[in-house]
Amino acid sequence: MDAGLGETASISAKLGLALVFLLACSAFVAFHLGGLPQSGFLIAAAVIGGYMALNIGANDVANNVGPAVGSRALTMTGAILIAAICEAAGAIIAGGDVVGTIKKGIIDPTAMPDAQTFVWAMMAALLAAALWLNLATWFGAPVSTTHSIVGGVMGAGMAAVGIGAVNWPTMGTIAASWVISPVLGGLIAAAFLAFIKFRVLYQEDRISAARKWVPVLVALMVSVFSVYLMMKGVKKVWKADISVVMAIGVAAFFLTLVPMRKAVIKASATMSGRRKEIASLFRVPLVISAALLSFAHGSNDVANAIGPLAAIVSGIDSGQIVTSAPIPIWVLVIGALGISAGLILFGPKLIKTVGSKITKLDPIRAYTVALSAAITVIIASALGLPVSSTHIAVGAVFGVGFLRESLSHRRRNVAAPPMLVDQPADDQANAHIEALRQIDSNEAEKAERKLRKRLLVRRRYAVTIATAWVVTVPAGAFLGALLFFTIRGIML
Repeated sequence: MDAGLGETASISAKLGLALVFLLACSAFVAFHLGGLPQSGFLIAAAVIGGYMALNIGANDVANNVGPAVGSRALTMTGAILIAAICEAAGAIIAGGDVVGTIKKGIIDPTAMPDAQTFVWAMMAALLAAALWLNLATWFGAPVSTTHSIVGGVMGAGMAAVGIGAVNWPTMGTIAASWVISPVLGGLIAAAFLAFIKFRVLYQEDRISAARKWVPVLVALMVSVFSVYLMMKGVKKVWKADISVVMAIGVAAFFLTLVPMRKAVIKASATMSGRRKEIASLFRVPLVISAALLSFAHGSNDVANAIGPLAAIVSGIDSGQIVTSAPIPIWVLVIGALGISAGLILFGPKLIKTVGSKITKLDPIRAYTVALSAAITVIIASALGLPVSSTHIAVGAVFGVGFLRESLSHRRRNVAAPPMLVDQPADDQANAHIEALRQIDSNEAEKAERKLRKRLLVRRRYAVTIATAWVVTVPAGAFLGALLFFTIRGIML
């Protein structure tokens, strides 16, 4: 009873702090822009933009730090502090000074009859995306922020000017990304995990194998994240040529390799070769990757919160339909602080889902998830594919889990060398079965059959998340259309 009351009080306190943030947004806009035409509409738009930013922080940031928390490379508190600082820094430092107002070219802005209708549509789209993210977070499903705003824009645009305003080929590529993103992320993560298992963990001399391959793997991560940061993290403040980006990536690899090799040799000098000791070599790179992913996420996804808000501000100020808008500093600050506040207040639920509830992660598995996320985004950007970072990261977690499950079943059903049984849980289960065998052979056989069919990926999370992904755009579109009609009815 007391625990239930404590949890209720905690939720109430968090909701209260979120409300204080939104009230601060409205007070700031009222104080600074209260004399402008339609100032009431601007205040409402600022509150909705802040609400959207809170929901991005609550839902989307989990993909960046969840694996690090699940693997215990970071505590929940440490992860939230690092992510909050890096998200805000990414948004403010590298968020850019101009933002596209109609996400991904989903609707044709020239089809809008007037600026007023355009502003209503943007407000409806922003609120629709925020409401859907809020609902998905409540259900514990990490969904794509970009797809949420795409759905809101599509629905509001269709309600405003009809179905012909939608760019359906673009919508088709976005729908394809529902499959491409998680599959590609999962395959890359599984491939790296398989490499580490067979080249390091399944070797007779793990220490020698670790000294050979861990420096290469960490140097590869530094190289990939250097490229990732150039392509996704600072592209709005410095857009480097692809040859420069690749040169930076190669240089980062070789500059990291030699010192990392020395560090691994030193760290492994007293190791006995246990899996946990090998995994510990990946902890620091994993923490750094979480920080860099958060910085890049803040610089990119802040646009999902402030893009429509910037459109509303520019539309009211100029009286025209705008396809790209300058970002007032106060709009950028609302987005940056909102994402960090949402993460701190409501982020732990989704961080736990991504980090530990789908499948069990350790530093090695979490490393492959982070590396896969960065590599997949780089490949997709190079090919012009509109993939979702959320789908990639969660798909990578599933890929790691299904590989573990496959290898576990293979070990159980096929005679395997002793070094392949490297899981503490396996050791405990084997000991339990052997003890049962001394007492009751039938029970021992049942326990062994159950172990052979052991599922290392929780299926209910797979179903919940996949369902949420599929319905995100349609749900956002429905809400966007409904809210557009509601806003227009109020304003006319």
